[in-house]
Amino acid sequence: MKIKVIAFDADDTLWDCQSHFAEVERQYAMMLAPYGDMEYITQELFKVETANMPELGYGCKAFILSLIENAVKVSKGRIAADKLLEILSLGRTLLRLPATPLPEVEETLRTLHQQHRYQLVAFTKGELQDQVNKLQRSGLSPYFDDVIVVEEKSVEAYQHLCSRMGICFSDLLSVGNSFKSDIEPVLLSGGYAVHIPFAYIWAYERTKEYTHERLHTITRFGELLPLLEP
Repeated sequence: MKIKVIAFDADDTLWDCQSHFAEVERQYAMMLAPYGDMEYITQELFKVETANMPELGYGCKAFILSLIENAVKVSKGRIAADKLLEILSLGRTLLRLPATPLPEVEETLRTLHQQHRYQLVAFTKGELQDQVNKLQRSGLSPYFDDVIVVEEKSVEAYQHLCSRMGICFSDLLSVGNSFKSDIEPVLLSGGYAVHIPFAYIWAYERTKEYTHERLHTITRFGELLPLLEP
């Protein structure tokens, strides 16, 4: 690999995010227990989230709106205002999740930053302010040369990334937990990818995975360094 730029996903790659969403969903389903069991409530929530994505995109704020909309929907409008306020308060806890770096993340980023061999970019999707806030709370900001937040990690989004950094696709390495968002678009475009599966995966990110000559799969973030040795 003749890499010039490494693009790192953020949520569930640099820090734990999805487990916090899963916990909020669990508590949310308990709050709505009078209107259905946990499976029904979460399935209906996912339908609302998916329908809202074209207008609201990803992130905590979009998720909170979906929580409220779904509560009204499954209760057929019978849910009380004070219960909606409880749901709002529950959802807002996600705006303050700790963003504590996962094991080996900070040490690896520090080493790569000190080597000055690559440009390091935090390349993530979601709501701009929320993602920037999480990066600041994580303490990882000093290791990145750029931070880019996009609405969707499509082939076009990666093309814009390469244009912004002044590189070709073959100069790009994407590192992330989502095969659908972090891996496949880059492989389709001629770039390289390192897949680091996470314990939790959002239903929307599930897709068929496969092997590829320009793809490496690792189990620990620290395994990235040996892959990049000259």
